[in-house]
Amino acid sequence: MSVKKSIYEEFFIESNDRKKTVDIKQGVVSFDYYEDIFSPTITAKVIVVNTGHSIEGKDGKTQSIYNGLPLRGGERVSIKIAGNSSTNPGLDFATNTKDYLYVSSISNVISQTQRESFVLNLVSREAITNETTRIPKKFPTSSTIDESVNTILKDYLKTDKIGKIDKTSNKYGFIGNLRKPFTVLVWLASKAVPDISGDSTAGFVFFQTKDGMQFRSIDKLITEKSKATYTFTEVNQSGNDRNNDFNVLKYSTNRNQNLLEKLRLGTYCSYRMFYNPLTFEFTSPEKGIFKFEDYAGNMKNLGDDMVLPNITNSSNVTLGDIPTRILTQVLDIGTLEKDVSKDKNSDPFKYQSQSIMRYNVLFTQTLNMTIPSNTNLRAGDIIMCEFPKISSSEGKEMDDDQSGLYMIKELCHHFDTEGSYTSMQLIRDTFGRHGANNKE
Repeated sequence: MSVKKSIYEEFFIESNDRKKTVDIKQGVVSFDYYEDIFSPTITAKVIVVNTGHSIEGKDGKTQSIYNGLPLRGGERVSIKIAGNSSTNPGLDFATNTKDYLYVSSISNVISQTQRESFVLNLVSREAITNETTRIPKKFPTSSTIDESVNTILKDYLKTDKIGKIDKTSNKYGFIGNLRKPFTVLVWLASKAVPDISGDSTAGFVFFQTKDGMQFRSIDKLITEKSKATYTFTEVNQSGNDRNNDFNVLKYSTNRNQNLLEKLRLGTYCSYRMFYNPLTFEFTSPEKGIFKFEDYAGNMKNLGDDMVLPNITNSSNVTLGDIPTRILTQVLDIGTLEKDVSKDKNSDPFKYQSQSIMRYNVLFTQTLNMTIPSNTNLRAGDIIMCEFPKISSSEGKEMDDDQSGLYMIKELCHHFDTEGSYTSMQLIRDTFGRHGANNKE
């Protein structure tokens, strides 16, 4: 079973001048590693308790790590945590120097005569590069969004740890305007349309995992194969290691639909009013309407198909028939290249309302779940969850509405002297177990 104490094989902090290195693995109380599909960088937190005589200071006497190294932010940290099973191979930020994490801040510093304690907040190297880099470049309208993303990652973030960059169907020209790389990449994600057959749903996410920088279509993430199946049971089957590793230790539902919020955001139906500065015309009323049902057939779901309720019991009009939000915008025509002055620069009709729908529908249901440590999992992965039906019978029947496929929005791998766990926030767009990659 993966709920075992953590073994830190390597835990070194290197001073900013690279002249001093201190081993803190004996003083690490706990280590938390985080990923999130809405966070451009991975983060981590280390709680350290030290005797205070760990490193030689300038006067030749042993000092605390905080003042002897000293810890001032920006130090490199190499970390390697041993695994204890096939589902928990551990974490390795030590083998390659490009994987090292960096100290972004030091908090909760407590210094005593014979003891010190502090918390190190860590980020990836790309997070620091992002704060020291600006994008002045003009990107042509002939470039697809995924091509621009690759250029920014390589030329400005200077990273060679590029994960999966999904292809986009739409081209988009823009000027960097000296914005930071992460700002531009997240902005581009909201405009990207996946390159798949037929009319599809816009909406990408840009994030970082242990495997590198990811620029992924939400629809394509949803259709990926489930990475694992977890079952909640109140009985711990100690005679079967696999069942123990794939048992849900605890879970709680945080959200079960927020209808009013989705209506305010125009998730199901919106009216788009665009102004064309070349022809001085506004969008016609019949073209400006956006309805969820027009795209629902092509949108991939983690659960059963979504059915919107009627406005009243006696009406056939649903919540997807009445616009609940008005979107206005000036069309980007001829602002970058004179030769394409009559063409829209990435037509907002193809992505604006679709991406609003895709982002908001994805959060129809959210729940928190804790499982035995599984460092094979990544943010954005799809997993199958089995939850028992609440009933007076003694059977083990599963709840077909609550059970099904979920996407990992964020995860935390936690390691301490008592054990190792993985906690996750899971999200999905609809209820039921018959999702895009689980049709029966």
